[in-house]
Amino acid sequence: MTEADPPSEELVRAVREAGVTDERVLQAVRATPRAAFVPADHQAYAYDDVPLPIGHAQVTTQPSLSAMMIAGLGLSGVEHVLEIGTGLGFQTALLARLAADVVTIEMWPDIAEEAGRNLARQGIRNVEPRVGDGSGGVPDRAPYDAVIVSAAFPEVPEPLAGQLRAGGRLVQPIGPGGREQVVCFLRTATGLERERILTPAHFVRLRGRYGFPA
Repeated sequence: MTEADPPSEELVRAVREAGVTDERVLQAVRATPRAAFVPADHQAYAYDDVPLPIGHAQVTTQPSLSAMMIAGLGLSGVEHVLEIGTGLGFQTALLARLAADVVTIEMWPDIAEEAGRNLARQGIRNVEPRVGDGSGGVPDRAPYDAVIVSAAFPEVPEPLAGQLRAGGRLVQPIGPGGREQVVCFLRTATGLERERILTPAHFVRLRGRYGFPA
């Protein structure tokens, strides 16, 4: 990075190196200051392409991995999106720049509150935050054009598949937690069809009624 480059350009380079070519996604990363979405004691690492701890044995998703997952959704800007796992809001902010609106659900109230403050400070208004069991989705706002799941389970929970509109995409790490394949699914008339594997990865477990025991 040169002195003239903003810090976010370091993340843009990492995202490109991870294979993301969608210019809308790259511009969203460029325009979203990750430093506004990481804990105060980890500011020095805000523009490193690494996950960061946020409490409750949770971590942020590595920025390049978030970008890969979002790119897999193929957003055009008109979509109604469901995000499972708000974290501190960085991925949510990227989605908000790329879709019409985002419903995001986080199981930990204190993490959700901090994410809400982070998003508000950035002037992001097209996000509806929820606190609760993300494994069951947010049925009262369904159907969704796209669903992104930031925690691992061996299969897609039935409620999430059921809340996805026909023709929509769902991206989720599939595995036991700690050793996954991030998979992009397409919702067809007969159910979910595995479209492609995006990348191997390591995620925390999806917990809740339709995930691992809380």
